[in-house]
Amino acid sequence: MNEPAPDPTPGPAPDLTPAPDDPTSAGPAPDFTPAERARGRALRRAQLLWALGGRLAGLALTLVLGLTPAGAALVTATGRWFGGSRTAGVLAGAAALVVLGQALQLPFGAGARAVRARFGLVTQGWAGWALDAVRSLGLALLLVLPLVLGLFALTAWSPRRWWLPAAGAAALLTVALSFLHPLLIEPVFNRFAPMPPGELRTALLALAERDGVRVRDVLVADASRRTTALNAYVSGFGATRRIVAYDTLLSAAEPREVELVVAHELGHVKHRDVPLGTALGAVGAAVAVAVLGLLADWPPLLAAAGADDAADPRALPLLAALAALLGALSGPAQCAVSRRIEARADRHALELTGDAEQFVAMQRRLAVVNVSDVDPPRLLELLFATHPSATRRIAAARAWQAGRGRAAGPAADGPAAEARPTPE
Repeated sequence: MNEPAPDPTPGPAPDLTPAPDDPTSAGPAPDFTPAERARGRALRRAQLLWALGGRLAGLALTLVLGLTPAGAALVTATGRWFGGSRTAGVLAGAAALVVLGQALQLPFGAGARAVRARFGLVTQGWAGWALDAVRSLGLALLLVLPLVLGLFALTAWSPRRWWLPAAGAAALLTVALSFLHPLLIEPVFNRFAPMPPGELRTALLALAERDGVRVRDVLVADASRRTTALNAYVSGFGATRRIVAYDTLLSAAEPREVELVVAHELGHVKHRDVPLGTALGAVGAAVAVAVLGLLADWPPLLAAAGADDAADPRALPLLAALAALLGALSGPAQCAVSRRIEARADRHALELTGDAEQFVAMQRRLAVVNVSDVDPPRLLELLFATHPSATRRIAAARAWQAGRGRAAGPAADGPAAEARPTPE
């Protein structure tokens, strides 16, 4: 039977109280109503064209520029505007690739934003959105230009062996960016303020202390300037570690649900997911650079790109294309690892709080307010999802609760249980 189509226009906040059990049914009410499921599916379908279109268009542009003489012509032309030197070609060519890539993504990003606005998930105006796009472009240029300049200094040193030191540099850069991200990148897009003293702040700090995780502070991010979506995270290392909650989460969720979200995030810290992910990312970056070095030395690819060797600035689009292709091919594997890590953090939250009921309530609230597709097609989940679906997370919580009950069952049924008085 077809489910009713959702109304995509923003309206009052949905009622997040689970429906009571239907006395005529054989079991409890489902976690999500047909309307909630339909609304999540509708948003996913409406966004899919823009999201996939943006990815495919970006990859296609990069491959066309990298595997045809068009990219070499772009580097040569932009380099001439700044004097025609090798350094000018490298910097101007890299800047041109970044600007073209970002410009191509603008219509797809605008389309996705318009869809999310129809579903009531956007609070930011178009002017703010455009300012964020400018900020993203500025950050990309600040990161890419020095990186490319250093890369081509190495290719000038050795067109055949440049990738050996470059692989080590890529690993170190990955580690550095992981440490610097909460200090330098996050403040560009959000403002943070200490959470006011109160019961919730005390509870979150106590939760971290009980988990053996040292945090410097509890901050509130002004996410409501852009979105109605709910989230929280733990960022930083050592003395810079802090719990960060979206102001939208604090206004929409119950305090206990906020604790459950933070307990999940503390699980990432407890299991050292960020250091481990950084280490794996560093190894992956080094391996990717080594593969790039081998591929960029292959004469057919150099000929297709119109470059003499890896030291030629005209090889820059080829290196960018190969890097983009490697990233696209490794995406599903990265998503699979991410889903396992997120499932482990869910288990940690359950073990830390022992509150499966509120965990389910928290997952339901996040899914409904964020208009998530709670049970997406399995292929899309395998290819693109970084988190398990809401239905899978809820099912895992109930399985954990059932397993806990079975483990406690024999003790509860033994002689000691019989000796306890039965409450009236």
